[in-house]
Amino acid sequence: MHSENYFGAGGLDRHVLERVRADFPVSLHGVGLGLGSIEGFSGAHAGRVRQLVDWIEPAFVSEHLCWCAGQDRNFNDLLPLPYAKEALDLASARVEEFQELLGRQILVENVSAYVSFGESEMPEGEFIAQLARRTGCGILLDVNNLYVNQMNLGTDALQQVQSLPPGSVKEIHLAGHLVTQDALIDTHGSCVADEVWHLYDAALQRFGPVATLIEWDTDVPALEVLLQEAMKARVRMESLNALAA
Repeated sequence: MHSENYFGAGGLDRHVLERVRADFPVSLHGVGLGLGSIEGFSGAHAGRVRQLVDWIEPAFVSEHLCWCAGQDRNFNDLLPLPYAKEALDLASARVEEFQELLGRQILVENVSAYVSFGESEMPEGEFIAQLARRTGCGILLDVNNLYVNQMNLGTDALQQVQSLPPGSVKEIHLAGHLVTQDALIDTHGSCVADEVWHLYDAALQRFGPVATLIEWDTDVPALEVLLQEAMKARVRMESLNALAA
C-alpha cells in the first residue's frame, strides 16, 4: 500500500485497508518522503507515516532512496543520489532519524535513473550495502530498476545484486518497462521482461524466497494477466524451495 494514500483521517480507503489488514500482512510503501534530500524530510509527512504505522502495524515500512526536495521546492520525482561518501553520510543520518521516529526498521528501495552523477565514488549496490550496514535498515530490491539502470547508464545489474549482504533484502519488486530509442522507462505498464526474470532468479539464489510484488500501475490489464505474472514469481520461489529441501 502506498502510505500517502492513507493519510486521511477516515473514509472508504482506510476502511478497506483495515479490513484487508485483519486477514493479511500489509507492506507500507512511501513515495514522498525523500530520505536523501539535503534539507531533510518533512516532519509533518514523517509524523503521518508514524500515525499510519501505529494504526495498521504493517509487516514492512519502505521508502525510496532518493531526493525530491530542495530550496523550498518539492518535485514529484524520485531523483537518484550521487553514490559518494558525503551522500552516504547524509542518507545514513536520515534513515537513522526516520527509524528512531518509527521505532522500527525500515526498508530502502533502489530507484530507476536516467542520469548519473560524476561525483559518484562507488557502485549503487555498494552504496546501499554500506547504508544497510551502518543503519541496520533492510532493503527493498527493485529488480526492474536495476535492469533499467544497466541499460540506461551502463551499470552491471548482476554485480549490484551480488554486492548486497545476504539477509538484507526483505522485499522484492518486479515491473515492466517501456523501451524507447533514447532509454528504458520504468513505467510499471507491461509484463516483466525476460531479462528482469533472469535477474530475479539470481536475486532469489542470493537472498532466498523473499516477499515479491508485481508493480503494474498504468494500462492495467485483465486480472488473469496479473495473476499469471504473479504465478511466474511464485513458481520460481517454489522451485528454489524444492531444491533447498
